[in-house]
Amino acid sequence: MKIALCFNISYKNILTKEKIWKEWVYYNRDIINIYFHTKNSLVKSSWIRKHCIPISYVKETTYFHIVPALMSLLSYAYKDKENRWFCFLTDSCIPLVSPEEFRKLFFQYYEYTIFRWYIPNWNVQFHKRANLYKLPKHYQLANDPWFVISRVDALYCLSFVKNQMYKMIIDGIIANESIFAIALLHFRRLKMVINTSSSICDWGRMSSPTSPYIFLEDTKENIDYITKVKKNKYAMFLRKVHSRFPDSTIEKIIYANTKRTKYTDSELNILYRPKTSYVWILIIFLICAIYMSPGKIEFQYFT
Repeated sequence: MKIALCFNISYKNILTKEKIWKEWVYYNRDIINIYFHTKNSLVKSSWIRKHCIPISYVKETTYFHIVPALMSLLSYAYKDKENRWFCFLTDSCIPLVSPEEFRKLFFQYYEYTIFRWYIPNWNVQFHKRANLYKLPKHYQLANDPWFVISRVDALYCLSFVKNQMYKMIIDGIIANESIFAIALLHFRRLKMVINTSSSICDWGRMSSPTSPYIFLEDTKENIDYITKVKKNKYAMFLRKVHSRFPDSTIEKIIYANTKRTKYTDSELNILYRPKTSYVWILIIFLICAIYMSPGKIEFQYFT
């Protein structure tokens, strides 16, 4: 089982905190696949270029119309049958939890989609977002734009592309903040979603009428906010983090309660697996022990 980190970096073609990400991914390299949606020719980082999706999957992207890019990115990552979680991320995201915590969350909740969905807090007749005003009332929904989705729900969302509602919804602006909740409701999956944010941002201190707060400095107010949101056990990522935000502070946030141990590949294979995995290992060991015991061998040969 693996996790697909799906980055859309089509605007700037960089990862604001690439150094942080590279180290964080390394600790869980056995269970993480990385995908970048951007034009490879515009990327300077060799690490990002290595993980760019094929150009045939790259879609034109704007702030108001991003759904085709997300669906294309998801469809490419879905091709790998080992991927069980798909994490939608931006160039300004950073990890919020340690690699160890992330690994444990994955093995515990890999069958679940985690995002906040809700009834829109805006007038759908006035704001034409996702063309919600054209939909029946029960389909007038909103969801976090960046989140974690399970393999099962990813397939349902990809299947929804063929639905007649799909084009009408994505023709509206900022449809990515509604389309996933609508798709999962359509397939009767929405109630199974863990309804809380997995990617955190601060909408209380907006940097513009359409953008959440940008974490520029490690002020006490910012650190207090991050410390508070980390109490949400499903909070895995934070955005929007500026390049000027100190790496050293981010590292303290991520690795506060864990050692930065670089395990070998063989050690990774037995780290933080689901409890059921250990149960089966124990059962197999006991069966082998019984089968290979002297009494058992004697019984096999002399009866």
